[in-house]
Amino acid sequence: MSVDDDRRIVHRSAVRVGTLVAGASAVAIAVGVGILVSVLLTQARTEGGGHRPSPGGVAGDRFVVDLDDVLPWVLALGVAGVVVLGVVAWAAARWSVRPLDEALRRQRAFVSDASHELRTPLTALTSRIQIVQRRQSRGEAIDEPLEQLRRDAQVMDDVLADMLLTAEGSAHAGAARVDESVPAAVSTLASLATDAGVSLRVGELPDVTVAVPAVTVVRMCTALLDNAIGHTPAGSAVTISAVAESHDVVIRVADTGSGIRDDDLPRIFNRFARGAESGRRRGFGLGLSLVREAATRYGGRVEVERTSAAGTVFALHLPRAR
Repeated sequence: MSVDDDRRIVHRSAVRVGTLVAGASAVAIAVGVGILVSVLLTQARTEGGGHRPSPGGVAGDRFVVDLDDVLPWVLALGVAGVVVLGVVAWAAARWSVRPLDEALRRQRAFVSDASHELRTPLTALTSRIQIVQRRQSRGEAIDEPLEQLRRDAQVMDDVLADMLLTAEGSAHAGAARVDESVPAAVSTLASLATDAGVSLRVGELPDVTVAVPAVTVVRMCTALLDNAIGHTPAGSAVTISAVAESHDVVIRVADTGSGIRDDDLPRIFNRFARGAESGRRRGFGLGLSLVREAATRYGGRVEVERTSAAGTVFALHLPRAR
């Protein structure tokens, strides 16, 4: 959202709060005055007499009210008015800070999401820098790892741009070829998989296009692969493949880990939900939730297709481009 959008939200909130306070105060005062007038009319009597005034009373009659009879009502109405206006002020305060609460929530979500999304490319970048250093120390050619470093830096730039557009609520349409996006995600995590002793295998990839921007598809595949690598023992493999269906393309990521526990399944896609630690890099429980949010935003979905002691398969359904 832009600065102008934020100002409009704050202005609308201020108008609503002002209207609420003014309206509630007017009602409270009107009710209090009405009750007080009714009490005065009920307790009033003609001067020198003991009768209540009536609509047909003699013109010019003077009426008096005993203070002892009216004072308790005045005090009670005053206390009630303070309580009512206090409740109104409390409600108005909650209403007025709602835009601030929403802004803080979006800010916290963006910071945590950006930290998570950039963490994997940064780790891959560090790994490639170490490869360059080792090759350079041995006098070997470093052109290839330098080119990979350039691609990793571009991936980070694309991810950040995509997240900024998402945070602003901007609609950024696009399309991606599955047979190009999946290998891009695999390339991003190749060094991390090597360090973990896990091999990445690419299965069949159909020549189809999905109605999702390429950077978002790469982000989702990277998160699923990163999660799979983190739960796969060294010496095993993670496989990613895709199949084209009538309306969707299903991208599957299969690991050979120990599976997901039954009590973790209902919350596996919740923010900050983490399963059992694998002894590798500590996760923050954001990757799968971000995959679900991104898939839902473009009309897709992600699910645990199957899980057991032999491994887990995540299925990412994305709509085909028309």
